[in-house]
Amino acid sequence: RIFVLGIGFFTLCFLMTSLGGQFSAKRLGDSPFTIRNEVMGALESRGVLRRMSDMLEMLMKRMDILARLENSTDFHKGDEARFPLDRLQPAAGLMERIQAIAQNVSDIAIKVDQILRNSLLNGKVMEGRRDQCEVPRDPKYPDCAGKVEWMRARWTSDPCYAFFGVDGTECSFLIYLSEVEWFCPPLPWRNRTAAAPSPPPRPPVQAALRSDLAHLLDLIGTGKESLSFMKKRIRHLAQQWLRAARRLEQKLKGRQRDQKHILIHIGFLTEESGDVFSPRVLKGGPLGEMVQWADILAALFLLGHSLRVTVSLKELQSHLGVPPGRGNCPLTSPLPFDLIYTDYHGLQQMKQHMGLSFKKYRCRVRVIDTFGTEPAYNHEEYATLRGYRTNWGYWNLQPTQFMTMFPHTPDNSFMGFVSEELNQTERQLIKSNKVSSMAVVYGKEASIWKGKEKFLAILNKYMEIHGTVYYETQRPPEVPAFVKNHGLLPQHEFQQLLRKAKLFIGFGFPYEGPAPLEAIANGCVFLQARFNPPHSSLNHEFFRGKPTSREASVSSQHPYAEDFIGKPHVWTVDYNNSEEFEAAVKTIMRTQVDPYLPYEYTCEGMLERIHAYIQHQDFCTTSSPPLPPKTKSPAMQSPPSPLALSPNATHLVWSPSAIRDPQAWPPVDSLQVWVSESQHTCTETCRRHGLVCEPTFFRFLNKEEVFLQLSITCDSTEYEMNHLYPAVAENVHECYLQKEPLLFSCAGYNTKYRRLCPCRDFQQGQVALCRDCL
Repeated sequence: RIFVLGIGFFTLCFLMTSLGGQFSAKRLGDSPFTIRNEVMGALESRGVLRRMSDMLEMLMKRMDILARLENSTDFHKGDEARFPLDRLQPAAGLMERIQAIAQNVSDIAIKVDQILRNSLLNGKVMEGRRDQCEVPRDPKYPDCAGKVEWMRARWTSDPCYAFFGVDGTECSFLIYLSEVEWFCPPLPWRNRTAAAPSPPPRPPVQAALRSDLAHLLDLIGTGKESLSFMKKRIRHLAQQWLRAARRLEQKLKGRQRDQKHILIHIGFLTEESGDVFSPRVLKGGPLGEMVQWADILAALFLLGHSLRVTVSLKELQSHLGVPPGRGNCPLTSPLPFDLIYTDYHGLQQMKQHMGLSFKKYRCRVRVIDTFGTEPAYNHEEYATLRGYRTNWGYWNLQPTQFMTMFPHTPDNSFMGFVSEELNQTERQLIKSNKVSSMAVVYGKEASIWKGKEKFLAILNKYMEIHGTVYYETQRPPEVPAFVKNHGLLPQHEFQQLLRKAKLFIGFGFPYEGPAPLEAIANGCVFLQARFNPPHSSLNHEFFRGKPTSREASVSSQHPYAEDFIGKPHVWTVDYNNSEEFEAAVKTIMRTQVDPYLPYEYTCEGMLERIHAYIQHQDFCTTSSPPLPPKTKSPAMQSPPSPLALSPNATHLVWSPSAIRDPQAWPPVDSLQVWVSESQHTCTETCRRHGLVCEPTFFRFLNKEEVFLQLSITCDSTEYEMNHLYPAVAENVHECYLQKEPLLFSCAGYNTKYRRLCPCRDFQQGQVALCRDCL
């Protein structure tokens, strides 16, 4: 009897929970749905109520049978001593409650029936139309039928569909697919005038260079060690930033600039991505990314733009207007930002929560990408077919939407960061206080020192060695006893150490960080290892999985320092050759160098670069011209080529008589077309001619007549998807043109091909900008 009572009570609780769930989603005050949605679910609710009423009635009958058995058997009398009368009274009370609940359920079912009938009477015409909805067969909307079929099966998979009014009826599917998404034509009976009008465009506001960074520090917020680090850096460099802004203002001479509304979402600092950096800020972890983000924030703010900064997924959703749910639906309103700066983590979060709006607005995204993303990895279909797919690529963005820390790949935009500049007094003081026998090792983590005993022993013969390795209780075992380890130093104390040292030495890792530039700017010589063969994703674990091959380019720990600075500030030697290493150390001790900082890593250089990107890079409206057809009829005449052979007949230039688009950026006057050697990338080819590869110019090269102008014989010409095209296979006289503009790439080579390479000039010390690009 007790068991049956327990089962009955449990069943009652389960049924009431189910009832509560049915009505909690339909209650007008608890959901974003209208009364129409509540009514349309009434049939389902009425059926549930009737089933509950039947089950409760059955439960009462069984309990009544149990009660009669208890009253008529000796078994009940024998157990009366163990089950007193007052213990049995709750059973009778439970029976009464069940009866009352059953009556209430029956009453509710009747009321639901009445609501349904009234709603059908009041909205007979509209509901008649709703019942008669059919999937339109419109050739302009070929995906409509398939999307409706998907909605039938999956509309409950994400609450966002119900948020937009989807309730399981055919008409609600079509309304959603025509008015929220755009896969179906508008329904003719819908009152389109009742729809909320789109907000008028914001009147343009002119951007003015700012003279105070205090408000930016408030925008960044608090609560994370990484945010505190970035704010300290901004404060420390504030005066340099402000002086640079005043100099840029003089250069621009009052030029009009529209203020942009910019969202900065630092995805790697969100809890959802793990935020592995914040806990490591005080333990010697990598700070390069946070250095770069701090400088990006300072530059965008000083340029006069309106910023919002987020480091949480909840804030991101709020700023974007993400509907409640799992992220399958578009945004609830037009994107309020002209630009979004984020990283790969933030890019993934945006795609997950913006639905179809991500595809619509991704042209506004700028991805801060430390090592770069080459076009072969960026194009999803090509990457999948050719084995270039990695965890971080395949986004189908314009490659120049990715912004790197160093200018190692012209396929991406060079964002960079800044190093501290010295005034003349500081430069003289550093030169007079240099200790020629003092060296500082590049590396704050103990693992970097492991296995370096041989180099350290040679270096110790000539110099006093200093380290800045993090440790909690005692010296890390990887750091020899003869090294003076200062532990992890605050940035300003580390700068003071560099100002005294003669040598800053790297042992191969970390790759391409900001510290070597800081050391060179403080008068140190940077000594680094040469990699033979060069490190890449093909032979080194660190690069594996990153969306870049970097073939033959990572020939040292810091390729930028090797290629763009070089001796006497940067020495790159073979660390496997002890004699070469020792000779380099002795020569460096005798060499006098001045502090040196490339202009592109000054505050003014970075402000200038970001200003040019914001003013000229528009990935939402600009597009490559259509590719020529594969076959041409004799009647078709190609427009004359805008290119002409140079006076020395070695390459092509923009013809003086060709039409120039004044809006084109970079200006076409800077274009030169060179043919690569078979073992060279376009990046290398342009550099050998004192130029920079410019991928936006590939569209001018991707034509048959360009081969003819360069006296290249083509027995056949094919259009294919290949990141090495346009190119020629000279041994068989086959020419190839690019079929997919997203695959135009300065990177990559194959000994079978000689590539057509678009090159341009550049400003001295500002490789990202041509001479007339500002």
